[in-house]
Amino acid sequence: MSHLFEILQFEESFSFFSSLVLPVHLNQTLEKTIVVSTVGSSTILDIFIISDGYIITGRRKNSMYLVGEALVGDGAELAHVDLLIGDKEGPVGASFANAISQLSMGHTPLLAVVRPNLLAKPVTLVIPKVTLKNMSQVNEMFGPVQAAVAKAVADCVEEKVFENAKVDAENIVILASAFLHPDAKDYNKIYRYNYGATKLAINRAFEKFPDIKTLVYEKDRAAHAIMGFKVQRLWDPPYLQVAIDLVDMGRVAAVLTQVPDNDHVIIEAGTPLIKKFGLSVISEIRKLRPDAFIIADLKILDTGNLEARMAADATADAVVISGLAPTSTLEKAIAEARKVGIYSIVDMLNVQNPVKVIEKLKAKPDIVELHRAIDTDDTAHAWGDIPALKKAAGGKLLIATAGGIRVPNVKEALKAGADILVVGRAITASKDINHAAEAFIEALDREEIDQFRVMTDF
Repeated sequence: MSHLFEILQFEESFSFFSSLVLPVHLNQTLEKTIVVSTVGSSTILDIFIISDGYIITGRRKNSMYLVGEALVGDGAELAHVDLLIGDKEGPVGASFANAISQLSMGHTPLLAVVRPNLLAKPVTLVIPKVTLKNMSQVNEMFGPVQAAVAKAVADCVEEKVFENAKVDAENIVILASAFLHPDAKDYNKIYRYNYGATKLAINRAFEKFPDIKTLVYEKDRAAHAIMGFKVQRLWDPPYLQVAIDLVDMGRVAAVLTQVPDNDHVIIEAGTPLIKKFGLSVISEIRKLRPDAFIIADLKILDTGNLEARMAADATADAVVISGLAPTSTLEKAIAEARKVGIYSIVDMLNVQNPVKVIEKLKAKPDIVELHRAIDTDDTAHAWGDIPALKKAAGGKLLIATAGGIRVPNVKEALKAGADILVVGRAITASKDINHAAEAFIEALDREEIDQFRVMTDF
């Protein structure tokens, strides 16, 4: 038995479906022979190992295991289908047998049939995601949902989806988990939406959709359609950042209600505001701007990981760290921000050489703010070497410029390479906050983003 353990450790990349240990009168060093053969959609590996007087034979079967998902429609009849496609003799086949033989109340699986006595091929099992609590729901599941899934599978056969993938429809099974809202009533919509979702999910499974490139590109570009609110990400610069450095909540409310709702507007809870009311002010901002991208300008100088997490716990989307902080503090804050899914911003106020600070960091921030202090507003604005900063950060870096930004020099700042324009009193102290903000937004010359689109084509 110890010989088998040692060899299995050596062959840890193989999962033996079956193995046999045979003692032999040999004293050879470890040798192995692998014979590869293909049966249908599966790959069979026969492994023969001779070691220390023993022969071990093993077999590994690479079974098909495909995953597909699609959401189609709207309202209560909306359809969402998750499915697995795989060999009857593989793990998907085993799950199929378990599901059809181990029933649970309200989630009874049913074979997909085009009509009674006409089973779909590949054999497909429909599994209700939502507990069926009454006969109306049961009729919808055993009627339009079942028929839609079966028809979609049959049409995929006719359209040679399986044949083109070199898959024998007789040797595979499909597990389709279907969502049915308790308030769904319209049989026609239930059928059509579930047909579309099933067919799309099958095609996506064989296409292995999404590929990594599509996933990375799309992940920040749309909100989850059913979640009901946006988690804003900064993928489409330039942006206008409204810095609220106020200590009067009445005035704060006025700013928040009068600044236009726009996907290119960022709200900053300024340092004075947070010092006056604490991080709980983020929640107050959220009450008036639930979908806003909110920055907590803490200007962290110490305990970087702790304060970054505090900002995240307060539902901030980004936290500001002072560029004057020790390198270890900067790196800990950046790492913590990344861990909890918020942006890290390094504010270079009074930093003599921002490029050098970024070059020294092992963990790079998401944003660098080239900040000119309020007390020096009478001096000319200067953005520094923005291309050098981006190069020091490895190219993926947003640059925010703060201090002295006015509508006439917006184009100049953007031309210099700024991605975010930080504006405070020019908006918050204006007699017409809405008009002042609109002027900056118009100068950005950027269309709003439809973040609630439901995409079925990419």
